[in-house]
Amino acid sequence: MILNTGARTDTVQYFSEWLLKRFKDGYVYARNPLFPNKVTRYELSPDKIDLVLFCSKNYAPILPRLHEITDNYRTYFYYTITAYGKDIEPRVPSIDESLDTLVRLSAAVGKQRVAWRYDPVLLTDKYTVDVHAETFEYMAARLAPHIDRCIFSFVEMYKKLRVNMPELAAMTERDKTRIAELLGGIAAKYGIPIQTCGTNGDYAQYGIHKSGCATLDVLGAANGCEFREVKHKGQRAGCHCIESRDIGAYDTCLNGCKYCYANQSPQAARDNYKRHDKNSPILLGELLPTDEITQGAQKSLLKSSFTQASIFDGD
Repeated sequence: MILNTGARTDTVQYFSEWLLKRFKDGYVYARNPLFPNKVTRYELSPDKIDLVLFCSKNYAPILPRLHEITDNYRTYFYYTITAYGKDIEPRVPSIDESLDTLVRLSAAVGKQRVAWRYDPVLLTDKYTVDVHAETFEYMAARLAPHIDRCIFSFVEMYKKLRVNMPELAAMTERDKTRIAELLGGIAAKYGIPIQTCGTNGDYAQYGIHKSGCATLDVLGAANGCEFREVKHKGQRAGCHCIESRDIGAYDTCLNGCKYCYANQSPQAARDNYKRHDKNSPILLGELLPTDEITQGAQKSLLKSSFTQASIFDGD
C-alpha cells in the first residue's frame, strides 16, 4: 500500500508531531471525507506500507526528526515552491527560506527522492508570464543539484476559486503554451527533468513529459526497488498517478492559500485546527461511539523478490 500524508492537508507543516507519533505507535485512523461516520484503520508497520508519500510547502518542522520515518520506510517527497507571496500564500515561508529548506531536505533523504512542485501556475496583474519565467529560473538555478524532477500544473478554474481570487486572470491556451515553452526551456538549461500534473495538454515539443508524478516507476527508481505492473487509475482527470491512501483531513491546513482546493475557507481550517489533538489516533478530533471502523486493505504492490529490509542494506 502507498500511504499519502499530504494530499488533504499540509500534515508535515502543521501536524508533524502527530504524524511521528502515529508511526511510532504503528497505526492510524482516517475519516472518510464523504461519509464522516466511516473510519478506516491502517497499520503503519514497515511490512504493511510499501512507501510513504509526502507533500508540503514547509518541511522545516519535521526535518530534525524525519529520520524516524526514513530510517524504516521507502519515501518520496514533493516540495511545493511557487512564485507567489503572502498576498496569495499568507502562511507559506518566503521563496528563499523554502529553497534553503529543500536543500536541507535533499541532503537528508537524497535528491532522488525529492521533487519540486511549481504549481498551480496562475496569472494575475502581478504574477504575469514574465514573472513566472523570471522566478522559475531563479529557483531552478538553485534547486537543480538537489531535486529528482520538477512538476507543474495550471490552475483549475473551479467556482470557489472565482470567489476567493477575483484578481485571477483567465488563462488562454496561448498563455499555457507560452508558459510551457518557457518553463521547458529553463528546465532543459539546468538539466532538470520536467513534467505536468493533472494537465491534459501535450507539451512534449518543449521537453515536458505528461506521465504521472507519482507512478510506480518513479517511486521504485527513487528507492531502489521494483513494483508489480499495476494500472495507474489516478486521482482526477488527466492524472496518471498510482492510487494511494490518505490519512489527512480537509479543512485543516492553515497556509491560507487563495487557490486551495482542500479548504472551504481559512476560517473553517482555523476552527478545525483547534480540534486537533497530537495524541489522538485520528488527525481531527477523536473517534466517536457512532463511528463505523473497518480495517483498510493493505495489499503490497512490491514484487515478491523485494523485501522491506533490502532497501536499507548498504545505506
